Amino acid sequence: MDRRLRIEQRSTSQDPVYGSPLAAWTEVATVWAWVEEVLPSRGENIAQGLNIATRPARVRIRYRTDVTAAMRLVDAARGRTMQILTPPVEIGRREALEMMVADFSTSGNAE
Repeated sequence: MDRRLRIEQRSTSQDPVYGSPLAAWTEVATVWAWVEEVLPSRGENIAQGLNIATRPARVRIRYRTDVTAAMRLVDAARGRTMQILTPPVEIGRREALEMMVADFSTSGNAE
């Protein structure tokens, strides 16, 4: 486990002026992780006219009970934000968690 990742969860609050909901990401923890790119390392598809590029990866962290698929992982050192795609799976007897993640970008769409 050689990378530091930040685990974040989505939180919502209310705009004090307009009363509309505001969404933000708040940090849950910073953990050591092992990240392995999954081949093919990059896939592309078209969604609503945008070329969406994905980079799937497998991530393993030490066992925790508070990680869900609704969270995301941030690798600030590499400028990468990864959405958790699958619910975390327990490895061994509470030794680690493994999950599939992907980061998304719309690179190549700027004119």
